[in-house]
Amino acid sequence: MTRKKVNLAYIADDAARKATFKKRKKGIIKKVSELTILCGIQACAIISNPFDSKTEVWPDPDGAKQVIERYQNASVIDESKNVNQESFIMQRIAKAQDQLKKQRQENREKEMTLSMLQYIHGEPLPDKLTVEELKDLDKLIEKNMKEIENKMAALN
Repeated sequence: MTRKKVNLAYIADDAARKATFKKRKKGIIKKVSELTILCGIQACAIISNPFDSKTEVWPDPDGAKQVIERYQNASVIDESKNVNQESFIMQRIAKAQDQLKKQRQENREKEMTLSMLQYIHGEPLPDKLTVEELKDLDKLIEKNMKEIENKMAALN
């Protein structure tokens, strides 16, 4: 038989809430125990009792302390992998800026190649070219000439 759906709401009756707490606590401790056995990992559970000042610690306070210390030491070692929202966004911005820079460089090279090809076909160079753009165009022409010379040498 299937269980009926549990209504997730505050249990007003103190006795029923206490009984539910005990059942759920027992179930959680059982699951943590099974997890440690089946997966071969260290785990602990610390459950604060709202009905009593006593706090339940599984497997025992010393075992829980060892697990917590191991976790804290591991998080210090892997701090390079741990990022918060701000550092994650900063990394993404830096990556996007690098991609933008590469894309701008690529677009500039394509524009220079297009200007070179238009010039070869007899069209005049645009009037708005700066000295730096003319230098880049000269470098591109030299690069293409070297490639052509290398291909001709390879064919001969």
